[in-house]
Order: sequence, then C-alpha cells, then structure tokens
Amino acid sequence: MSSNNDAQHLSPQTLLRIIALQTEIVKIGHDLSCVMQYVADQLQDLAQASGAIVELAEGGDMVYRAASGLAAPQLGLRLGRQGSLSGLCVDTGQVLVCQDCENDPRVDRAACRKVGLRSMVVAPLFHQEAVVGALKVVSEAPGRFSDEHVRVLELMAELIAASMFYCAQYEVSELYRRATHDPLTGIGNRALFYDRLRQSLALAGRQSFAVAVFILDMDGLKDINDTRGHRAGDAAIKEMARRVSAVSRQSDLAARLGGDEFGLIATALADAREAEAVAERLDQALAAPFQFEETPLPLAASISWAAYPEDGAALDALVEQADQRMYARKRARKGSAR
Repeated sequence: MSSNNDAQHLSPQTLLRIIALQTEIVKIGHDLSCVMQYVADQLQDLAQASGAIVELAEGGDMVYRAASGLAAPQLGLRLGRQGSLSGLCVDTGQVLVCQDCENDPRVDRAACRKVGLRSMVVAPLFHQEAVVGALKVVSEAPGRFSDEHVRVLELMAELIAASMFYCAQYEVSELYRRATHDPLTGIGNRALFYDRLRQSLALAGRQSFAVAVFILDMDGLKDINDTRGHRAGDAAIKEMARRVSAVSRQSDLAARLGGDEFGLIATALADAREAEAVAERLDQALAAPFQFEETPLPLAASISWAAYPEDGAALDALVEQADQRMYARKRARKGSAR
C-alpha cells in the first residue's frame, strides 16, 4: 500500500480534509478509543457513506470498537472472524470491496442484514507489521463505492495505524486495552460496555439469570469545574469511577460512557430485587464527599437501572428503559425543587 500513489488520485479538497483530520487526531492524543470514534465519524462524512466502523480482531471474533451512522447501534458487536469480509481482510492484509452483500459469498450475510448494509469497503489496520483489525465504510445501497473511496479508506486506515503505534508501541495487548478502557479512570469505556452487555445478555438467555444495567449521571461536575478547576473535576471523575468499581463484583463491569456518565453491568443476578440491592449500594457508595487538596467536595449521581428479563430482552430496550427512568427522576427532582 502506497500513500503517495493513493494521494495522487484524490482531489485537492479531499486531501486537505484528510490533512485537517490528521491535525485533529494529533490533538486528541493517546486516547485510542476517541481516535477510532473520531475517524469513524469523519470517515462516514468524507466517503458520503451510510456508516463507518473500526473493528479489531480479538481471538476468533471481529469486534466493533467504534461505529457511526447506521452501524452506531451495533457498537460492541462481535462477529465470527471466519466467514466475514472483515476477517478475510485481516487474514489477507488487503483492501476488499463488496458491491452487493446479497450476492457476495465472502460476507456474513446475516450480519450485513442485521446492520442494514448492502455494500462496503474494508481496509486492514496494521500495528507493528501485523494486521490487527479493519476500517470499514458501508452503505445501504448496492454498488455505492468507487476506487476513490478505496483510496480515502486506505489513507484513513494509515492515520489510525499511526495512532495505534504511538498509543501502544510495544505490546498488542496494550493496544486492545487502550481501545477498550477510559484513559483517565482506567475502567471500561463505552465500546467495552456495549460489547460486555451483548455477551452478558446472550449468556443470561442460555442460563436463565438476570442482568441489570445501571446508568449514573454525575451531579455537580460543572460546578466543580467552574469553581475549583478541571483538575478538581478530573479528581471527581476518578473518584466516581473508584466508588462504582468498588460496588461491582468480579463478574460485573464498571465503565465510563463519556463525560460525566458512567455505567455498570451487574450479571448473574437471581432477579430484579437483587438489582435494587445493587442500586442501594451505589447510593451508599456515593453518599460521602471526597477530599480534593484537603477540601471536601460533594460527589453524587443520578442513578437509574433496568433489568433483564423484567424490563426487556433486547439491549436497546434495556438501555432505553434505564434512560427513561433517568429522565423521569431528573424531572421529578426539578419539580420538587420549585
């Protein structure tokens, strides 16, 4: 793959946009998960596609670690490496084009239908000369992509590869850790949260146990940032992560979903009543203030949850139920404050 040859066949406007994206990626720094999501978001627009995906090869699976557009609801999705176009891309190290998923024997047709795509281009992601994943653009229409889209994808794949190198120069395992964990707190990130939730629900369906999804929105973080500075805000976020993690068991997952939002997946529960007990432990864990430079600062969060199977069997339904309960609690709190 030659970047110079790729660049010579692109319009000046496209090249300028890619250079601007490279500058923004440098500003993001070593947060690999943010880099991957940024590239997915921008690539979708750059290629005028229906969506874009960053997949990492993890064992026998290809895992959606960043996704935009029509693929965004599938963040954390795991597909079998064998029998998929992304897996073939990783195995061969070559850019692959599918003009119609319904007529291409290389693709996982069921997975394509689940995402809602008909055509795609997949480029390999290299880390230390090994192919560790794939960058993909997808469309709901067949025959959507041209040679120019292939060149754009190759250049964008190189941008991610460079970020991968600087984020994890020595170990492939460190690469995956950085792709799945929040750099500030060290707990899981949004991609790992949805990945684990999908796995937990599948296992719960086979073994007949309950799973609870907790969403926590920090209260007062803006005030801390405004009055004490962002160092204090970062300290509050880290303390929130520590306390949520302290409540979780080894089989659970605590994650920072973004900004001041956290999540907890509690697995292997007997029923929804056990989920209520977890919610009470979270409330207790967040009851006391924390010390920042010898000054006590409040630490609180609005907590909501939903349980499988009582509140639904599908991932989207559970998260939506938890969100709706969160909004209802906040509305009730604002009403009582008047």
